[in-house]
Amino acid sequence: MDVRRRPVNKHQPLNRSLKPSNAGELENQAKASDALPLPLYLTNGLFFTMFFSVMYFLLHRWRDKIRNGVPLHVVTLSELAALVSLVASVIYLLGFFGIDFVQSIIRPSPDSWDIEDDQAEQLMINEDKPIKPCGQALIPHIIPSTDNIVAEKKKPPPTIEHTSEEDEEIVKKVVDGLIPSYALESKLGDCKRAAGIRRMALERITGKSLSGLPLEGFDYDSILGQCCEMPVGYVQIPVGIAGPLLLNGAEFSVPMATTEGCLVASTNRGCKAIYVSGGATCILLKDGMTRAPVVRFGSAKRAAELKIFLEDPLNFDTLAVVFNKSSRFGRLQSIRCAIAGKNLYVRFCCSTGDAMGMNMVSKGVQNVLDFLHSDFPDMEVMGISGNYCSDKKPAAVNWIEGRGKSVVCEAVIKEEVVSKVLKTTVPALVELNMLKNLTGSAMAGALGGFNAHASNIVSAVYLATGQDPAQNVESSHCITMMEAVNDGKDLHVSVTMPSIEVGTVGGGTQLASQSACLNLLGVKGASKDEPGSNSRVLATIVAGSVLAGELSLMSAISAGQLVKSHMKYNRSTRDMTKLTSS
Repeated sequence: MDVRRRPVNKHQPLNRSLKPSNAGELENQAKASDALPLPLYLTNGLFFTMFFSVMYFLLHRWRDKIRNGVPLHVVTLSELAALVSLVASVIYLLGFFGIDFVQSIIRPSPDSWDIEDDQAEQLMINEDKPIKPCGQALIPHIIPSTDNIVAEKKKPPPTIEHTSEEDEEIVKKVVDGLIPSYALESKLGDCKRAAGIRRMALERITGKSLSGLPLEGFDYDSILGQCCEMPVGYVQIPVGIAGPLLLNGAEFSVPMATTEGCLVASTNRGCKAIYVSGGATCILLKDGMTRAPVVRFGSAKRAAELKIFLEDPLNFDTLAVVFNKSSRFGRLQSIRCAIAGKNLYVRFCCSTGDAMGMNMVSKGVQNVLDFLHSDFPDMEVMGISGNYCSDKKPAAVNWIEGRGKSVVCEAVIKEEVVSKVLKTTVPALVELNMLKNLTGSAMAGALGGFNAHASNIVSAVYLATGQDPAQNVESSHCITMMEAVNDGKDLHVSVTMPSIEVGTVGGGTQLASQSACLNLLGVKGASKDEPGSNSRVLATIVAGSVLAGELSLMSAISAGQLVKSHMKYNRSTRDMTKLTSS
């Protein structure tokens, strides 16, 4: 090869010699090599296809050999050819991707290039064909000119400061209806700025001030398309800590977000009573989220036929395979049906890992409905949810069969603890629980409300840990039981909660504040060791906190302390007359 070396002037730019004149042609005519004169994309496709084809062929042949007891080292001619093709494709793919990846790590950055003296001469070896590193022989590269080296340095994106005039113009367009308020994020590309502009437009449209609603200090990007639409600020809810709660041998400091006075203090007192008595025990009875679509037929007979088909154990495995395609963690557990005339309500129940699971079970249900259309073409899907689930509504089906996590939590409180910590007696608590939580709730026709204030604790923990606060409705189903044990000296107290709906991934659990509370409990994110264990632990913490809250409130009512404590802790002692006069 004729290699011409030419003297290089340090002070003369090398643009002309380093930049190929036909760069566009070189990219369009890229080939893998001279030995294989095919376009690069065809060569890549050929070897990718070869790799996966021979792998599929060999795996099937090896499976058949294992089943038939044939030694794997006995190779036929076709298998030998497949092995050769496999090796060839692997060598090609490693040469194409692997070497380039390694060189991309060890190759010096353009900033460290010294293009003077001998190195500049090396770049000028061939004026018409720039040198490629040996590991990149299969990939066409164009060496950049020295003028572009500085321009290609990585720089942080410039900060764009929007003037008040620009924002004012956008606010006017929103007020006039020229720009939809919901489209600000997509048009501006800045979620915080969009919230601020939407806020100003709202104040002008309504004529009301939002000065007390904070805007700064929140990550609006984290809620885009997931948690809240068209934000104008955020609401501050104080978070208190109750505990330590000694539950199943572990201690938990329970975060509670609430605006009600006495709630955290009362729950904390219950936690103390449980702790000094040896702790509480919580047992998970069931774990399954539900979704119940409603479908319609032309006759009740056809609806009954589908009901029989779905509830037949022989068909369950087939339906489970179809359902489980929706997720790695969603696993169908049961199907129960109810008929109203020619309408059929199908209640699917499935495990959902560490997610609360509404979206997961909905996708699985849709898969099954699509599958059923082949055998029941006259089935009309009226709604993916027919309220037989039942979500965010008090329902006997959840109280009886459960939804989400079904748990029971119990503790034995010592007589001296009842006296010194709770300031009451065991007989008084047992009698009050029977008259209030059991008989009183029955007189009111309560549905799942056989407790003192379970929803108080459930809501506070839900808000702190990023759960869906609307699911407090069914999650607060609870029956509180109290009984004298150990010859009437000690108190056995328990809460049974059949439908605690919680998750540690998805939804509001990813927000910074809620994520911090989950981290405090040690259940942040998905469990790597045992999928679903984090959400189950969270459900037991909710039940244990409810147990503490029930114990403390019932004691306060029994001892006549309820009004006194609320007047002390739930009333401001500030002199409001001075504030109003000023």
